[in-house]
Amino acid sequence: MVIIDTTVWIDYLGGVENAQTEWLDEAQQRMRLGLTDLILCELLQGVRGDAMFAQVRREMMRFEIFSTGGMEMAVASAQNFRTLRAKGITVRKTIDCLIATFCITGEHLLLHHDRDFDAFEQHLGLRVVAVGEA
Repeated sequence: MVIIDTTVWIDYLGGVENAQTEWLDEAQQRMRLGLTDLILCELLQGVRGDAMFAQVRREMMRFEIFSTGGMEMAVASAQNFRTLRAKGITVRKTIDCLIATFCITGEHLLLHHDRDFDAFEQHLGLRVVAVGEA
């Protein structure tokens, strides 16, 4: 399973062409893709207008949507945050920490366009899509 981060969805839905959106466009027909409830929340928060909100919501329902809540995920995310902080790295957004931890614990790949996930890849084993590969 490949989890698609908010950063990629924003670019994709906005018509931005980059390596991540091109990968997403090609992969939709041949791979299992999903997102988390937190990614859905972030994405929908940025949508302007009720009609567009409904359209984006319908579009996202085509994909598997995973719950990232719960005590165990909260504790694991906090531990990952603390591990990175002990290495001198501060994660800027709690949601990114939860998304990365969800992917690590569930052994999902992450497609993103956000440098905040780099520390999770380098130090905690987050597996990311190498853009240009399928």
